[in-house]
Amino acid sequence: MPDAVHSGDLFVFYGLLKQGAAGQPGELNLAEAGEFGAPCRFLGRMVDLGGFPGVVAGDTLCHGMRWRVRDAGIVPTMDAFEDVTEDPATSLYLRVKVPLFDDAGAATGETAWIYWYNRSVDGHDSVADGNWPLEAGKTRK
Repeated sequence: MPDAVHSGDLFVFYGLLKQGAAGQPGELNLAEAGEFGAPCRFLGRMVDLGGFPGVVAGDTLCHGMRWRVRDAGIVPTMDAFEDVTEDPATSLYLRVKVPLFDDAGAATGETAWIYWYNRSVDGHDSVADGNWPLEAGKTRK
């Protein structure tokens, strides 16, 4: 099972969990369980998986949104939405920590949980600027 998440921890959302994103799951009341913060950046390669994005290792300065956990009780529901399982071999996404950056690419000193795509991205187009459009999402489940 992924490491425990605690009240006060940061997440970086880059796709369907971003505030105002089309396709955001109705069962997740993110505004009640935490607080959305300022935009941020992280390094990776964002790909279009057909209505939702995934991020894998890469050197693009991708766009995300900070979210600070108030009630860590929401995390199992978030993990379930992202198909995080106890076995990394079967997880669609992995919940891992990454360093955050500002718009110029300077490290902020913060780390945040992120849902990292855990499958091959062969045949999927990169999101060129690493910024998933809010209106592009489709409900996954």
